Amino acid sequence: MPAASTGKPAPKPAVHTVEIDEGSQGQRLDNFLVKLLKGVPKTHVYRVIRSGEVRVNKGRASADTRLELGDLVRIPPVRVAEKSDAPAAPAREFPVVYEDEHLLAVNKPAGVAVHGGSGVSSGVIEQLRQARPTAKFLELVHRLDKETSGLLLIAKKRSALVALQEQFRSRETGKTYAALVIGSWPASRKVIDVSLHKFLTAEGERRVRAVDEDHEDGRRSITLVKVAKKFADFTLLDVTIKTGRTHQIRVHLANEGHPIAGDEKYGDFAVNKALAKGEAVRGHRFDRMFLHARRLRFEHPATGEVIELEAPLPAECEAFVHVLSLT
Repeated sequence: MPAASTGKPAPKPAVHTVEIDEGSQGQRLDNFLVKLLKGVPKTHVYRVIRSGEVRVNKGRASADTRLELGDLVRIPPVRVAEKSDAPAAPAREFPVVYEDEHLLAVNKPAGVAVHGGSGVSSGVIEQLRQARPTAKFLELVHRLDKETSGLLLIAKKRSALVALQEQFRSRETGKTYAALVIGSWPASRKVIDVSLHKFLTAEGERRVRAVDEDHEDGRRSITLVKVAKKFADFTLLDVTIKTGRTHQIRVHLANEGHPIAGDEKYGDFAVNKALAKGEAVRGHRFDRMFLHARRLRFEHPATGEVIELEAPLPAECEAFVHVLSLT
C-alpha cells in the first residue's frame, strides 16, 4: 500500500493582476514576466504573450511593450516551480559611499560575489535586498569580479538603471583601479590595446585570453596604465579601463608579464603561494587579489551632475603597501 502523502497539494494557479510600480516602470513586458514568473520557461512566457492571455490594461500586448506606472497586467494561470529549500540570502549592508533616492554606491569587500549563481548562493544584491525589505527596486548597474574590492553602483529606480547602464555602455564613465603587479612595470608602457577572447574551459569555467587583433572572436580592449609607486619586487598601478571586458585588467596585465599579486586565475601561482604563507615579503601574509576599484566618475541619472566617488584601499591592501615601502 503506497505511503500517504504528508504534504499539502499545491494550489491550482489562478489568474491574477499586477499593478506596475516604480520598480517595473519602463521595463519590457517579456522581461517583466520572466522575472516575475521565476521557474517558468521563457518559451512558455512568450507563448502566453502571443496567445493574448497576458493583457495590459485589458488589451493585448506584445513582448516589447513598455510598461508604464499604474498599468494593470493580467497574468494567466501559470504553474511556477516550487520554492527551493535553499536558505534565503543573509541580510547584509555594505559600506555606503554615496546614496540618494536614485542610486546607491557601496564599497564591496573582496571575496563577495556581486550576485548569486554558478555555485554562489547569494551575493551583494541579494543580501542588500534582504537587508532592505521595503526597497521597491534594487538592481546592479555593473559588476565586479568576486575577488575584486571597491566601488559598486546599484540603482534604486529603473530610470536610474537604464540611464547609468547607457553611460557604462557608451564608455562615458571613468573607472580607475589600484592594482599591485609582480615585478617592475615599465613607466613607458601606458596603453594596452590588445584584443580579448572569452571562452569556457573543459570544466566549464569562464576564462579570457589575449588574442591577435584579427582573431575572429577577439574584441578590442583598451587599458590605460600609470605607475603609482615602485617597490623592490612589485609595482602599484593606477589602471583605467576604456572598455569593460570580462577580466580585462587581469588578463591585460598578465599578458604583459606582470600579473596581479594574488590573482588565482591568471597570476603567478608560486608567488601567490609564497605571499599567502608570508614567505614572500618579510613574514607578512597577503592572501587576496590586489585589485581595487578605487574611483568612479559618472553623471547623475536624474540631475546630470558629475559625481566622482572614491573608495580608499582596504586595510589589508594598505598594510601590505606599507610593508613593501619598508623593504
